[in-house]
Amino acid sequence: MPNSLEKFEAIAQALSRMPDGEPPAQLVGETPLLHPFDTRNIHPSLPGKVKKLFDDGHYAEATFHAFKYLDKQVQKHSGISESGYKLMMAAFDEANPRLRLTPLKTESEKDEQKGYRFVFAGGVQAIRNPRGHEYAVTDDPDVCLDHLSFVSMLLRRLEAAGFK
Repeated sequence: MPNSLEKFEAIAQALSRMPDGEPPAQLVGETPLLHPFDTRNIHPSLPGKVKKLFDDGHYAEATFHAFKYLDKQVQKHSGISESGYKLMMAAFDEANPRLRLTPLKTESEKDEQKGYRFVFAGGVQAIRNPRGHEYAVTDDPDVCLDHLSFVSMLLRRLEAAGFK
């Protein structure tokens, strides 16, 4: 059984092998604990600020910044300068979409496009907007991770449609 000095040395050696800028894994015995972003498969393209805010306990702000990133991605790919609800409704409009998520040939494909239009728009209106316009919104880590998982799902849907 290793003594305290041997444990410290093993941790120091592990840290010396870590890539720059990567936070070290927390060690319990010999098993590294995964960051909640890894266990929840949070999208890796989210800005580092989102993870920093989460790690610092600023959960509502982490959610807000993740949605701002989503908003910017939709703006970039659609060429629409609006933001929030108006952006999502215009970008995913099933009659003339700037961002086509499906071929829009079958009724199911049209329904999916229409549904995602409201999912994107509803997310920014129901989740992002209160965190951007109100100062007293607080979230706990699990709610924040749910929000970040939701944003991650939307980003992955954009990618699946060819918008990277």
